[in-house]
Amino acid sequence: MKNTNYLIIGSGVAGLTLALRLATQFPGKNITIVTKSNADESNTKYAQGGIAIVIDKNEDSYQKHISDTLICGDGLCDEAVVKMVITEGPKRLKELIEWGAKFDKNPDGNLNLGKEGGHSENRVVHHKDQTGYEIERAILMQTLQKENIIVLDHHFAVDLITEENCCLGITILDEKTKQLQTYKSDFTILATGGIGHLYGHTTNPVIATGDGIAMACRAGATIKEMEFIQFHPTAFYEASTGSKFLISEAVRGFGAYLRTKQGHRFMKDYDSRQELASRDIVSQSIDLELKKSGDDYVYLDCTHLDPEAFKKHFPMIYRHCLTAGIDIAKDWIPVVPAQHYLCGGIVVDTNGRTSVTNLFACGECSQTGLHGANRLASNSLLEALVYSGRIYEYLANPDLEIKTADSKISEKEKVNKPEIDSEYLAELKTKLQYLMRQNAGIVRSDIDLQNAKEQLLKWKNEMEQIERTQQVFVSYYELLNMITIGSLIVSQSLERQENRGGFVKLKMPSFV
Repeated sequence: MKNTNYLIIGSGVAGLTLALRLATQFPGKNITIVTKSNADESNTKYAQGGIAIVIDKNEDSYQKHISDTLICGDGLCDEAVVKMVITEGPKRLKELIEWGAKFDKNPDGNLNLGKEGGHSENRVVHHKDQTGYEIERAILMQTLQKENIIVLDHHFAVDLITEENCCLGITILDEKTKQLQTYKSDFTILATGGIGHLYGHTTNPVIATGDGIAMACRAGATIKEMEFIQFHPTAFYEASTGSKFLISEAVRGFGAYLRTKQGHRFMKDYDSRQELASRDIVSQSIDLELKKSGDDYVYLDCTHLDPEAFKKHFPMIYRHCLTAGIDIAKDWIPVVPAQHYLCGGIVVDTNGRTSVTNLFACGECSQTGLHGANRLASNSLLEALVYSGRIYEYLANPDLEIKTADSKISEKEKVNKPEIDSEYLAELKTKLQYLMRQNAGIVRSDIDLQNAKEQLLKWKNEMEQIERTQQVFVSYYELLNMITIGSLIVSQSLERQENRGGFVKLKMPSFV
């Protein structure tokens, strides 16, 4: 068994900034970061748009940002949380800049602020179309310079160790040696990101399998509002399944139009904001258009835009399109909605505390009350930064007492069993992803959801039987977590009786 003072699961913006703050404040204490891939692989890395922060108070205001967030959340935001996060934003941006993150500026030397769907003013701070990548680069560089931070890459967090509703540590699988290890910690923080790979068609990387939420659920933590899943309206369409390349919302903010194959600008039929309506509206509108036409995708038209300005603002998107044979100056971009963000998750208070003592959560895996029924564009990095800071301030309190349980943590003994069939797991994962897209996607019905619930229970029982008789590794644990997450989404979708924000449930099955 190994000991650490602070155990952080996940290496995105939430986990890394918390580790950096703790390491600076407590040079004599150990901070351990556990990540199942490389240290720089996270949902943060793929965030293109930016961070929504009120900078220009002549044109913008905190109240405008608060209002936009509340409107997007469709009546389910916690207004006090919204106010707290938005007013703390400038302070967190200042820290990022001090840590070396660079953001685009206009010719006057001021931050170049973008505008995205649902925002009433230009307030999105960005680094071209690679904002998340730039933030990850800057804070990871700072993190690796701290001697009291240990990064365990290619280590998979299997389960939390709890007693009397108190988190004592975690069981970790070393992916290289395939050995289970036990880590005891004073405090454990889940910063594990989202669930995208559960749907297969997603803008998330393949590591996004909902591990933190599933572990917290098994530990008895409160999980809420899993039914509110944001589908990004404009992922680049490719016939193959898997992670989709995101065509940032900022492209529509830049002036791009959505069109059917016939060229009709259909968003005019659905919302007065047209292409700049919130993501739930745009995704549902595209979904309806595709069901009416039978097409596989719609188009994003950038041909009327200045191509040089487009290349300057969106170099990564431009290169991706060009590689796929699409010249944005004369060709329309095929796009389709894809799972993008989870608005619910592990319930936390304003200090990031879960319902389990000594267990914290921040970032996409948490449910703070900020997003409500639908997240406002570019509020995700903002939330992660603010709650990372809130957890740090809580843990840095000199009067903070550490609650511990009396029992000793026992190591898991290795039992020799035949290795699991990897092909079986791959086939089951494909079936699971298809089930979630069909039965718990953009538009749902109770009949579809009930069928999914029964199937998920069967798969869960199968998986538990497998673990009793076979040697299991990361692919098994990920799939088990995905089934757990699927069950949470389906059960909470069945419970919700009213349509709000990104949640739409019809009385008839989705295939009718």
